[in-house]
Amino acid sequence: MSKAERTRQFIIEKAAPIINRKGIAGTSISDIMEATQLAKGCLYGNFLNKDEICLEAFNYLTRQHANEREALLNKYPSAREKLSAYLEHFKEGKFREEFGGCPVLNFGTESDDTNPEIKERVHQVIQVSQKYLENILTSGIDNGEFHPELNAKRVALKFYAMLEGSVLISRVSNDNKQVDEIIVSIKEEIELFSI
Repeated sequence: MSKAERTRQFIIEKAAPIINRKGIAGTSISDIMEATQLAKGCLYGNFLNKDEICLEAFNYLTRQHANEREALLNKYPSAREKLSAYLEHFKEGKFREEFGGCPVLNFGTESDDTNPEIKERVHQVIQVSQKYLENILTSGIDNGEFHPELNAKRVALKFYAMLEGSVLISRVSNDNKQVDEIIVSIKEEIELFSI
């Protein structure tokens, strides 16, 4: 990695949690300068504008989350164990605490009317996340863990929407009970379609 690439990565890593917490509009270049201890010229020497920093921050946050999830779930051989670990990882919320919340919710909500490029990137991450859950469910069907008539695509969409919705409600109410309740509900449903 060149010095320029290292500087760019440093800026992204320092800016990402700030942007995720304060929002795209709420984060100023001064906030990023303060976090990085770099001059404005250095920031603009590495990025075209603040929107590019925000897009790269979102990409960084979602990559970090995906890598963390992959490392955890790869330890489990069965689909049921993977789903259980996925739910516990979600419940734990370490990523949300460390990086300031769910980047899909934070960036998605803010960019839907204001930043088409980030909105499209959030949409791609949502599709990948749903497909990830769908693949776990499909492997469970193929392995004889789940009923063959289970619609993996529909259930993955439902689980993903329930989890993201519970995070939104929990964040707004400052109470994680909603996440806990949704996870219990999903676990009960998994038992219903398990063989």
